[in-house]
Amino acid sequence: MDTINRFEELEIGKEPRRSFQIINQISLETNLKSDFNLRDQITASSGSVMDNIAKGL
Repeated sequence: MDTINRFEELEIGKEPRRSFQIINQISLETNLKSDFNLRDQITASSGSVMDNIAKGL
């Protein structure tokens, strides 16, 4: 059995990172790029998903 050293090695840790990258890309390529408060709130909340999963494991 393989040893897991980081939560990112688990599938549950990979999906939030992919989602964060997609959300970040959307926020930079759409009209969100000019709405700084909303953009920052959206990207911060998508980043906190990764933090919450890491804490739960």
